[in-house]
Amino acid sequence: MNQEESKVNAYLTKEGDRIPIVATCGSKHSILVRFLNGHHFADGTQFIDFAIKLNGSEHHLGPCRTVSNSGLNGHDACLAFLGDIYNFEVLFSENKLISLRDSLVNLPLIIGYKNKILPSFKDYTANLSYDLNVYRSFFDELDREYSKESQEIRNQIQCVLIETEGRKFIRFLDEKLNELEALVRSFTREEHECHGFFFRRLLWNVIMSSPFMCRTNLKPRGYAGDYIIMKMLYRNEFEGDSTFSKLMHKHPLEHPAAEAVRNRRRLITDTLRRMPTRNRMRTLSVACGPAWELQDVLRSAADCEKYHFTLLDQDLLALDEAKALVHQLDRELNTKIRIDYKNESVRTMLKSSYLVEKWGTFDFIYSMGLFDYLTPPVAAGILGKLYQLLDTGGELLIGNFHVSNPSRCYMEYWLDWVLYYRTEEEFLDLLPENVSGHAKVLFEDTGSQMFLHVRKP
Repeated sequence: MNQEESKVNAYLTKEGDRIPIVATCGSKHSILVRFLNGHHFADGTQFIDFAIKLNGSEHHLGPCRTVSNSGLNGHDACLAFLGDIYNFEVLFSENKLISLRDSLVNLPLIIGYKNKILPSFKDYTANLSYDLNVYRSFFDELDREYSKESQEIRNQIQCVLIETEGRKFIRFLDEKLNELEALVRSFTREEHECHGFFFRRLLWNVIMSSPFMCRTNLKPRGYAGDYIIMKMLYRNEFEGDSTFSKLMHKHPLEHPAAEAVRNRRRLITDTLRRMPTRNRMRTLSVACGPAWELQDVLRSAADCEKYHFTLLDQDLLALDEAKALVHQLDRELNTKIRIDYKNESVRTMLKSSYLVEKWGTFDFIYSMGLFDYLTPPVAAGILGKLYQLLDTGGELLIGNFHVSNPSRCYMEYWLDWVLYYRTEEEFLDLLPENVSGHAKVLFEDTGSQMFLHVRKP
């Protein structure tokens, strides 16, 4: 965070006096201050209150004191708070006051969730938790058994474990997932949410052992399918710091939905290669993520001459990842890929009335995962915008997971990964009437994900 852009005027109260200060974020849970009007206070000085204005209202954060801090960077003091714990990164970047007590307010409600859970589901989850912890202890003990061997020997032993006992464990997980699907098949949406929350709380330690499941649940970029998750899905490897964690990581990567993610890369590549070659075919990827499909499309310097790519994503880190890939391809192919990067969001696209004037038109537009997160009105609006950006004779290919996705239960209960699923008819209904006649729905090989294909006449 740029401190120069996040300084605010505030007040400290001591012995009835209001002391004016300029405050900025020192760390996630501390504040750096400059005292105004010649005030100075030693380390350990306590204040009755800290007051700050947010969104037109004054907020009182309670007692605090100055603490020793070597990173003052020209400030007079660092403040630690005595009555509560605040997130100052959020306060100074988003003007939101979040405290530890805020999270505790809902604690009785969260604990009360268990009263809504069916006894049969409680039994299933408790038994599964016991079985998984037995498996974990078994694999951890085997890991300790060979821990003093050389790295090469450890790797070989672990490979044997994974391909023998590990495969048996994966079959056990398959069986338990089938039982879960049968158990929740008739649930309402509210029951799914309630039972899924209960399920993840009881299995949290197991879920956190898997790098893949950990990230989908914690959502550090704000949603489950971020660019790191996409890279894990594309790699499809055993990852983790133990045999058990590697197995828990790999299991969801072998499910149909994960295979569909890998299949759609090929679908994009095949579509591009099938289209009539134009000079510098302008191609737009919406919600591009790490853009690993470029490796499939651009295999030679001659391929790079055919396309001019535009990669769009609201996540700057995803765009940085895509840029790194492009630089790597530039070096490997000894060429310069024609490419533009746009840090834009769906909201920005919907609000803009001049996208064609700003971006021009494109011969091919695709989006592999964005529409899984869009409500019908937003999805329809974005489709209309993308169709406007399509040049005459151009093609549009948009992905969305189908309601029959066989991994849906797994994703919602284990991964906390909820999507907007659609039928073929619902997908086609997102298009304006004058466009739908030029559209069809395709499926990748697993049948989990469909693609809306539109050709502009």
